[in-house]
Amino acid sequence: MAVGYRPLLQTQRDLYALPRDLSRFRAYLATLRDEATGEMALPLSAMNPMGKDHVPALLDAYLALGADDIGARAAAEAGAVSASEPGAVEATLVVSDDLHGGWTNRWASEFGHRFECQAMITRGWAVGILWTSEPASADAARRAVLTAIHRFAYVRAHGTPTTLRDMLAQEGHVMALGEDATPRLDAEDLAYTREVIGPHLDATDRATQMACCFGDACARALGYDPMGLSDRAGFALALADYAAVRSR
Repeated sequence: MAVGYRPLLQTQRDLYALPRDLSRFRAYLATLRDEATGEMALPLSAMNPMGKDHVPALLDAYLALGADDIGARAAAEAGAVSASEPGAVEATLVVSDDLHGGWTNRWASEFGHRFECQAMITRGWAVGILWTSEPASADAARRAVLTAIHRFAYVRAHGTPTTLRDMLAQEGHVMALGEDATPRLDAEDLAYTREVIGPHLDATDRATQMACCFGDACARALGYDPMGLSDRAGFALALADYAAVRSR
């Protein structure tokens, strides 16, 4: 698989340099869409064009780190791993505002990013998300690109997951290859999580899937039934189970 990288952090920063009014929103739409076709030109749908000062501040921090260069190197590494696979993908980094304002709900947005990414895949994009609730770091930029590319390859090979079982299988694979070592649970909590989630592995409803993946804080916030699970318990279980299978 041919893997490229499109640096878009400065493009995002340039949009935030505009006044925070309708002119910025119009500039965002013009950047997002191809005027001639109406199709997406750049994969910036996850950004909050009307974000406040904390968003450009984070972009400045990532630009100072050389995050696009980090992303390009990560994309080259992922491309070397997947060189024998067919097709092509272009990776990039986008800052998504889950800290302030009503544009982004972290759990809902992350669920969509992980499991409802077929539209981006069809367009050939692997979008790594940088969240405003997390400090800028080279490691975050690297992991975001790696996981986005490996998720692209996995979904293209296996299709969009529909059951919780499929979702956990996907994310265990993606997080492991993407060097995402979080979250982690101790052995007792992992055993408990496996027991709780086990009866729901064939669930196809969003409420059950999100409660199992993200834990009770997410369930309560979104009005779903909590299951007594730790934060991101399902993802921790997926990563642990993938590692166990690989070590056999």
